[in-house]
Formats: sequence, C-alpha cells, structure tokens
Amino acid sequence: MPDNNVVINNSESLPADRNETYTNIRKSVISAQSKIYTAVNSAMVQAYWEIGEQIYIACGENDRAEYGKGLLKFLSEKLTAEFGAGFTVRNLQMMRKFYLMYQNANTLCAQLSWSHYRVLMRISDNERRAWYTEECAKSGWSVRQLERQINTLFYERLLSSQNKEAVEAEIQTAEPAPEYEKIIRDPYVLEFLDLPANPHFYEKDLEQALIDHLQKFLLELGRGFSFVARQKKISFDGRQFFIDLVFYNYILKCFVLIDLKLGDLTHQDLGQMQMYVNYYTRELMNEGDNPPIGIVLCADKSDSIVKYTLPEDNTQIFASKYMTYIPSEEEFKRELRLEDFRAKEEE
Repeated sequence: MPDNNVVINNSESLPADRNETYTNIRKSVISAQSKIYTAVNSAMVQAYWEIGEQIYIACGENDRAEYGKGLLKFLSEKLTAEFGAGFTVRNLQMMRKFYLMYQNANTLCAQLSWSHYRVLMRISDNERRAWYTEECAKSGWSVRQLERQINTLFYERLLSSQNKEAVEAEIQTAEPAPEYEKIIRDPYVLEFLDLPANPHFYEKDLEQALIDHLQKFLLELGRGFSFVARQKKISFDGRQFFIDLVFYNYILKCFVLIDLKLGDLTHQDLGQMQMYVNYYTRELMNEGDNPPIGIVLCADKSDSIVKYTLPEDNTQIFASKYMTYIPSEEEFKRELRLEDFRAKEEE
C-alpha cells in the first residue's frame, strides 16, 4: 500500500535557482568537451608528425622534385578516398614541414593543437619558435592569443621590459582567452629595431618603435628618399585618415606611402592603402610625378590575399613582412627557395 505521507513532485525539493543547476551542468559539459578536445588534438598532432616523418623518409629533401610531387599526389588521392578531407598535397607538405621543425617527438606539447602548430611553423627562427612553443603550452594561450603574441613581438618586448608581469598580463585585455575551444620577396628586415629597456613595453610602444626606426632606416638608406610627413592626415566627407609615413623619392619621382600593421595582413588593409594611393594620385601629385607607391608592412601575410585583392596589372600597391633581425645566410637561402616555390605554384 502506498505511503500517503510521501508527496510526489514536491517543487520544494528542486533547487531554488534554476540558473545554478544550469551553470553546474554547463561546467560538466565544458569539462568533458575540453578533455575530448585535448585528447583528439593530441592524437592528431602525433599522427601528423608521424605522417610527416614517413613522407620525409620516402622523399627526403626532394619533395619538390618529380618523384616527391608524384608521391604526394598519390598519397593525397589514396588518403582522401579512404579517410576524407584533410589530406591535400598542401596539407601533406605541411606535415612534412612539421616533422622537420619538430624532429624530436619529445618536444611536442600535448596542450597544443594542430592549429597552434600551424601558427608556430610560421616562425623561421628555431630559438624563437621553441620559446613560443614552450610559453604557449605553459600559459595556455588560445590560437588567437598565440597569433597576437607573435604578431606583436611579445618575445622581444618581454626581453626589453623591466615589468615582465605587466607585459605578460596584457594579452588577457587585448585578446581574452575563450572560455573553451569549440571542436572544430620580401620580407623587409628591421634589424635596426633596438628595443630600449622599458618598465612597460606594450603594443603601442612597439608600433612607435617600428615607425621610428623605419623612418630612420629609409632616410639613412638614401637612394633618393626624402621625408615628407608622419601620421599624414587626409580628410574627406567628414572622415579623417592617417598614413603612418610619407616619403618622396627623387629617383623614382613619386610619393612613397607606408602603413604599418602589427597583425596579419587583411584585404581591408590593402583596400585602405589603395584609397591612400588614389587620393595622392588625384589630389597631391605634382606635374612630372610618377604615380605614388603604397607599401603595407605587416607581421605576416597571405600571398593569396594579396593576389586576389589587388588587380593583376598592379604596379602601385605592395605588401611585405617585417622582421626584427638580420637573417642568416641559410635563412636568406630558405626564403629564396620558398619564394621560388610560391612562384611555381602560381604558374
């Protein structure tokens, strides 16, 4: 016989705050997803490293030669047919590059995803790449945070700062970490960038130092450069824009406009420079001048963005990466090989 003293569906037995229940459940879901995300990425990174090793063993340094190209095409077709997307020739080349940059498997960090490593592989200097790899794993940076730290020369600024804690904490304001990750010719060489000792060395200081040294560098370079303006203001339709540096080159007989971007190059950056060049062409060119040249300096750039943003007959807008040191002879050779490879890909 049922106990008449038992009250069924008594609302008083439920938590008073539904949001508290939701919050607790949400934490459990995020915790589970994070564990899955870490496990999947760790396995993926290990697999891609092993694939890169096998490709290197098979074709060595000759992956660009006929045999290497044929092997990568064969592997791409077979792997894609069996396992689906993700095994394009370009991705297989990236895996081989991953193995070459991290040949000691013990240096791989379980905390870092394949997306992290793709960003880290943009760093050509072994010492800097190793430092960012270790610091990224230790500090738990998201992919976006890692990109920002590299693009804003966090390593160099940290070395030049007396208040390292403040510089380290800056990323959480500039690019807060997401609560959880969803499972999902050239360059310009700024070897003269001597970052002074500074109690704090934030991004705005870096931008100022870059512009300072770029201005000095071009003037010392000579070759017809004459300084015209810094933070040149142009105005129309009630809007104001500022060009970082303006020079006039007496050899080329044209204005040279330079804009600096601390992060990756975007199509908006190129569009903005196109506007500056058009303005100078129509409003400020003198009789006998050649059309102005615009240069966008950035921490990193995609050649495809440049290719598809600018017209095919472009001779006025250029985008280039900047570095803060003089590359070694081997790095120069590697950069030339990369440029040669990119050129062949465009054919």
